[in-house]
Amino acid sequence: MNYFDLYNLPPSLSPNQAVVRERYYALSRKYHPDFYSQGTEEEQAEALEKSALVNMAYKVFQHPDETIKYLLQWKGLLAEEEKYQLSPDFLMEMMDLNEQAMDVSEQADVDRLTETIHNFQKKIYVPVETIITHYQDGITTEKELLQVKEYYYRKKYLDRILAGLR
Repeated sequence: MNYFDLYNLPPSLSPNQAVVRERYYALSRKYHPDFYSQGTEEEQAEALEKSALVNMAYKVFQHPDETIKYLLQWKGLLAEEEKYQLSPDFLMEMMDLNEQAMDVSEQADVDRLTETIHNFQKKIYVPVETIITHYQDGITTEKELLQVKEYYYRKKYLDRILAGLR
């Protein structure tokens, strides 16, 4: 069972967080292992398994990047530990940002570079914003999802640079 079916949600790259939270609490109550303590071993094991699945799904749905990753994997467009090749133009821009990151010495420099990276993240989001916010299973094309994949890997790269600044 996939996370969308478990939560009775339509597949989405940006699920409604209020609905996710509501479904999480309902499913947590329904499958909480304590409610099955008097059940058979099989019922207890199933409740434990479902409870773990509910929690894993909630973690994914709470983080936009993880939701994108999950949906792309579910669609067979992203493999775990995939060695994705980013475009040479993007990598050249990243080389410049990496060099700047190695040269920061004062907090003002860190703040300036952090702002630059955040602006870059906003820039790369613009071309996929509509795809992410209006995804419809069976209507959104594979080509559009591959654009989201490119965005996912670019953002992941930028996030690593940001993490190195902290």
